[in-house]
Amino acid sequence: EARESPRLVKRMLGGESIALISDAGTPLLSDPGARLVAAALDADVRVIPIPGASALLSALVASGISADQFTFLGFLPRKGGERESMLRVVARSPFTVVLYESPQRVSATLADLIDAGCGDRAMALARELTKRFEEVRRGTIQSIHDGTMGGLRGEVVLVIAGAVERAPSESEARETV
Repeated sequence: EARESPRLVKRMLGGESIALISDAGTPLLSDPGARLVAAALDADVRVIPIPGASALLSALVASGISADQFTFLGFLPRKGGERESMLRVVARSPFTVVLYESPQRVSATLADLIDAGCGDRAMALARELTKRFEEVRRGTIQSIHDGTMGGLRGEVVLVIAGAVERAPSESEARETV
C-alpha cells in the first residue's frame, strides 16, 4: 500500500478513476486503504465512499445492543500494557464497544474481559457476517465464553454493552468519605 499509493494518486491526478475495494470488509475499518485515501486527499483528489458490507455495522445492528452511542476499537493489542489499557477502556466505557478479533484469540479476549469485571455484561459475538455461514451469538460475556471454547472460524466481531453506572455500596461510600 505504501509503495503503490503515490503511483495511484499520480494516475488519479492524470484523470483516471480508481476504486479501492477490500475483499473482506470496508476499507479503513481495520482493513487496508488509509494510506491511499490520505494520499489522495493530500493531493486534493476527491474521495467518494460507496457503502458496502461492513462487519462493524452489521454486527451492531444484529446484536440487539444499543447503537445510540458506540465506540469502535478495532483489534485489541495482542499482549502487554497496551492490551491491559484497552481492556480497561472497554470495562469502563458507558457506551457500546465494538471489537474485531481473530477466531484464535476470541476465548482469551473473553476471559480477559471477564477478569476485567465484565462477565455479566450483555454482548453479541458475530462471525462471517454477510457470508454463507453467518452467525450471531447473544448472551453475557461469561455465557458466550463458556459456549465458545474452540472451533470458531472466520472474521469475528464482538459487540459489548456499555457499563451501567451503579451506586456505590455502603462500604465503598464510607471509604470515599
